[in-house]
Amino acid sequence: MSEDPQSELNNLAMSDKARPLLDKVIKHIRDNCDPALVEYEALDAKKPSRFEYAPGQLDIIEDLKDKARAAGLWNFFLPNAETGEGLSNLDYAYIAFELGKNSLASQSMNCAAPDTGNMEVLERVGTPEQKEQWLKPLLEGKIRSAFAMTEPDVASSDAKNIGTTAVLENGEWVINGEKYYISGAGDPRCKIMITMVKTSPDAEPFRQQSQILVPIDTPGVEIVGPMNVFGHDDAPHGHMQIRFKNVRVPESNMLWAEGKGFEISQLRLGPGRIHHCMRSIGAAEKALDLMIHRGLTREAFGKKIIDLGKNMETISRSRIEIDAMRLMVLKAARAMDVLGNKEARIWVSKAKAMVPEKCCKIIDDAMQVHGATGISQWSPLSAMYMKQRTLRFADGPDEVHHHVIARAERQAFEASNERQDAARSVTGTGQMFEGP
Repeated sequence: MSEDPQSELNNLAMSDKARPLLDKVIKHIRDNCDPALVEYEALDAKKPSRFEYAPGQLDIIEDLKDKARAAGLWNFFLPNAETGEGLSNLDYAYIAFELGKNSLASQSMNCAAPDTGNMEVLERVGTPEQKEQWLKPLLEGKIRSAFAMTEPDVASSDAKNIGTTAVLENGEWVINGEKYYISGAGDPRCKIMITMVKTSPDAEPFRQQSQILVPIDTPGVEIVGPMNVFGHDDAPHGHMQIRFKNVRVPESNMLWAEGKGFEISQLRLGPGRIHHCMRSIGAAEKALDLMIHRGLTREAFGKKIIDLGKNMETISRSRIEIDAMRLMVLKAARAMDVLGNKEARIWVSKAKAMVPEKCCKIIDDAMQVHGATGISQWSPLSAMYMKQRTLRFADGPDEVHHHVIARAERQAFEASNERQDAARSVTGTGQMFEGP
């Protein structure tokens, strides 16, 4: 590698090591996940309740996991780690693009959120006991997990506002507060939550928060019910409202150390944000395929729908946007590999601000080409749109990421006399344009 990391940022090629793995992932999704998804969705009508699985659905998932394991397709998401495949973020990006095309693919290879971020946190900062109790079954795909941060009564995009409290009493943390949109907490396989709490209200602002492991069946944990997104409850995964009423967990359930909540969040959210973007591009590719197929198989006013109005231009713009998003995400992933997560945060914010918004537009266009069917339960597009629209809040709203980018740009401008001089020469002195 070059001594100058900046010179490596434009090397976006997948490694030779990972290329055979990508081929196997594509084959697994085509041969196993695609037919399994049809069978899995057909069983939905037989569910005993919204937040239970229908008989046979978990069997389908476990069968996919067995096939993925047998093919060596397991735990790709942990970069350069002994417990995973050891892929770079860049290599994983190429794989995640494919995972986003099928809703069972990520889970089948144990690469599904929010487990991915939680496993990364436990691997990096968990104690040996925490790893044995929670990381091991997560890595084996035997349980699932949730990350409990967002709260209904405060602006949670500023994590300093988190108000759920944890007070140490006689060797136990006593937790009180309320969370909502806790993704994955509706799944009956969810056994553990990493929970953001305020432990040190008198400390400096960035040392007040901690993260604590809370088993979901702990007395005092009340799952109030699911939060809907555009009427979707995303069952059985769910985005749950949860109340903590004098919830007691051992002092040893603290992650890393008291006051490390923000540092853990940065450790978790950098990779997590980029993983979402990777999978989103796969969803956009799927939406484009559905758009073209619909346009070629339906006729109106004597023409195929694809030839009506601006639909050909819409397809063109969708392809251009997808390719642009891919480049942005690959660059962000490469920056994480070369510069580290902290220094790459600007690139991650660029991808996070760009990708969900563009994906929403592509899916929206696909719905338009489908007509009324596109917004109905007969098409996957409405659920796809819901998930992408949600990502414009998850891991930070658009505005936060735009602020991070603009602040860096402003600081770079203010630090550069050359840029300021160039701007003044054009607009500020009249040297190029005559004014009154």
